Amino acid sequence: MNEFLTLMKPELQITIIIFLLLFIKLSKGIKNDLLLLIIQNLLLLNFIAGFFFNAPGNLFDGMYQTNTLIAFQKSILNLGIYLISLLFTGWFRKTEHLPEFFILMLSALLGLDFLISSGNFLIFFLSLELATIPIAAMANFDLEKKISSEAAMKMILSSAFSSGILLFGISLIYGATGTINFEALPAQLDGSTLQILSFVFLITAFAFKLSIVPFHLWTADVYEGSPIAATSFLSVISKGAMAFVFISVLYRVFQPMHQVWYNMVMLLSIITMIIGNLFALRQQNIKRFLAFSSIAQVGFILVGITANSPEGISSVVYFILIYTVSNLTAFGVAAAISSQTGKEKIEDYKGLYQTNPLLSWVMALALFSLAGIPPTAGFFGKLFLLTAGASNANYGFILIAALNMIVSLYYYLRVIRSIFMDKNEQPIEKINIHPSTKFAFIICSAGIVLIGMLSWIYDYIQSLNP
Repeated sequence: MNEFLTLMKPELQITIIIFLLLFIKLSKGIKNDLLLLIIQNLLLLNFIAGFFFNAPGNLFDGMYQTNTLIAFQKSILNLGIYLISLLFTGWFRKTEHLPEFFILMLSALLGLDFLISSGNFLIFFLSLELATIPIAAMANFDLEKKISSEAAMKMILSSAFSSGILLFGISLIYGATGTINFEALPAQLDGSTLQILSFVFLITAFAFKLSIVPFHLWTADVYEGSPIAATSFLSVISKGAMAFVFISVLYRVFQPMHQVWYNMVMLLSIITMIIGNLFALRQQNIKRFLAFSSIAQVGFILVGITANSPEGISSVVYFILIYTVSNLTAFGVAAAISSQTGKEKIEDYKGLYQTNPLLSWVMALALFSLAGIPPTAGFFGKLFLLTAGASNANYGFILIAALNMIVSLYYYLRVIRSIFMDKNEQPIEKINIHPSTKFAFIICSAGIVLIGMLSWIYDYIQSLNP
């Protein structure tokens, strides 16, 4: 029992919070302000507790596995959830179904945690479904908006399609090897045609979840139609968790087929960076802009994954930590403006600095980090990804990635130019920022600056590699 409580501590903590919210929902008379404060404190405790009493081990005959690196990955997700609760305070205070939204979001987080710890394709699939279904409900949370229902429908259909592909791939893997256990699979892989076909189906399912081109077509529509809190969860928490799982499956399970998946991942990385950047160039809606920006960022994550080394794992985990604070900051600014003015177009941001200097600088810092401009943490994150990817001496691939970084500068700086340089006779009025949101901006801004400059953070992540 002690081993069970220790190893499954992250999941048990989230389950306890979910049950507390269910009990709160049954009671009446708690206003959103007080309830949100309670939730924020619970999520803060959950994040802090994630750094204590962690131990490696497995449960249920290896179906559930954990170690110090997995515990740190879950802590990154916990940090993201806590920041979401702070950044979107304005929207949370207005919603009529606050506890339901957090129950759905924490249920999805619970599924993602189990997904990261899965040691078997059965628990892998069940965890993925536990994470996906609540996300679809979150996308439909703006009940009075037709576009939100459309986003949820597109999310459900694409998820159902990818789940079917995943199940077919798992069935082929079982037929070709006779096992679905992650520890037993590598010894059974010989690169046969059937095994390669099954791997193609598996990587296709991952591509749907990570919005890898050409399986990205649902992303922008779902991001635009969903409430911005749900969009940020999809863009950061869900995508970060799937990247953790993707690199784990490739490195642990399909290591014998490295040459096969290296070529696939390299090709997917190139087209994802290029298409993500090209489509981001022409976006006018800020949420669609950040959607294609996140697709391009996934292309850079794939560069690090191709390394097939401990440095590849460290660079991906490090980058996702940076991506979490950077992307959530950008979404936080967009949410603060949208919740009070309803404006979501980039052209509406013209002259924002005249009336909202704080929001302007915070947004600029986030976009500088996403673009990889020094001395922000995003620069160091992309540098380590490119360095890890270069370990295979495929310098043409790294050159393409570097050129895509230059292209991305244009559309990030386009938004910054609109904010600081473009004139607007009727700029966005002064935005009242809730103290919780200001606190989150301070945390994120400090993270964007310090994570890159404090070298021990990357060294710490490297030390966690098993």
